[in-house]
Amino acid sequence: MTPATLRGAAPDMTAGLLGADLLGADLLGADLLEGATLAEVDRAAALQHRTDRKYLLPVAAAARLVSQLAPTHRVLDLDGRRSTSYRSVYFDTRGLAAWRGHAQRRRKRWKVRTRLYVEDGLCRTEVKTKDGRGATVKHSLTVPGTAHGTLDREQARFIGGILAREAIAHRADALVPTADVRYRRIALADLTAGTRVTLDSELTFHRENLTASLAPGWVLVETKGTPRPAPADRLLHRLGAREVSVSKYVTALALLVPGLPDNDVRRLARTHFTRSAPAAGATITEPTR
Repeated sequence: MTPATLRGAAPDMTAGLLGADLLGADLLGADLLEGATLAEVDRAAALQHRTDRKYLLPVAAAARLVSQLAPTHRVLDLDGRRSTSYRSVYFDTRGLAAWRGHAQRRRKRWKVRTRLYVEDGLCRTEVKTKDGRGATVKHSLTVPGTAHGTLDREQARFIGGILAREAIAHRADALVPTADVRYRRIALADLTAGTRVTLDSELTFHRENLTASLAPGWVLVETKGTPRPAPADRLLHRLGAREVSVSKYVTALALLVPGLPDNDVRRLARTHFTRSAPAAGATITEPTR
């Protein structure tokens, strides 16, 4: 299988990002929380099998949430850095079978992506599926940072094995890159309860010559835990937030691919996201076969 490529995805992509934390830990108040190492968070709250709940909050409400979580949650601290730039390239069939499965809320849902943790140069190939109760199950394979936006033979074998095990009738070597999603994340963890809360800002979507972004002043908050709502969910409800059914990948294509069927995700996206001029280096290039 010839690797798929993401134009402009050079191994060193930290330039210009390390100082661009526009809605970073200081503004949301996460700099005031006690820190936790990645090893501590992974031991207590790795959550490869979990229930996700998502909320869209104004920045001020997100800061109040962080303040109210401070007694029970710690912030992921990576040698003094409390937020991380993420880049995810999603892969799908040419007919967008994964996107359609999510948009139509089918029982058998799946996503494939490579995810780059920019400042750390760490990259993973990930496959996310849903179990019979609707919980998210994430499978990951660590790959070199230069593999971001590509699927080589090793990655294809990894993906193909999971899809086959889950009885998902799509071949890994038929997948092509379909969207580039970028954002900055602050991660909080309750090390006692084993749950997490993430806050994503500077969220942008890219495909071909199009781009869209989360409206300024908004943060995407996700709680990750068990089927029972966590204390963070109850705090969110008291702040007036309501759970929304939104996926970064589904939202990206709903906004950037003309002619897709209208759906609830697109209507929600139009109230919180805006299109803008194309971003340099964001073009998805399909693989040569």
